[in-house]
Amino acid sequence: MGERIIKLPDVGEGIAEAELVEWHVKVGDIVREDDLLAAVMTDKATVEIPSPVEGEVTWVGAEVGDTVAIGSALVKLKVAGEGGAAEQSAADEDAQEAPAERSAAPPAPDKAEQPAAAATPVKPAAPPPPPPKPMPMPARAS
Repeated sequence: MGERIIKLPDVGEGIAEAELVEWHVKVGDIVREDDLLAAVMTDKATVEIPSPVEGEVTWVGAEVGDTVAIGSALVKLKVAGEGGAAEQSAADEDAQEAPAERSAAPPAPDKAEQPAAAATPVKPAAPPPPPPKPMPMPARAS
């Protein structure tokens, strides 16, 4: 028997963490591939996290209401065979998906994400020109 660590996947572009809102499993539960493990909420959506493998839940990494970072351990499963092999096959699946993602042009960075030190200094705008002087009115003929 091996152990498989299920990490919180990237649930959206630019999302660094998510709040755990619901567990669908507890320690001792047997899960099948694609069974729901948990639900997490970002500032944009609630996302259900499925199990990528079959196994027995041996550990859960957070309590409902906790904020969990993307990529941190969420659940540990006892799996048939060696855990390293299961992790390797998942890594292979990720590698197959990654080239398509890499071929796309990188997204433009959001201005809010750019550090202030990296910003180019901006020269203050020149003051506006003074308004034109009024022209004298011609004398009226009486």
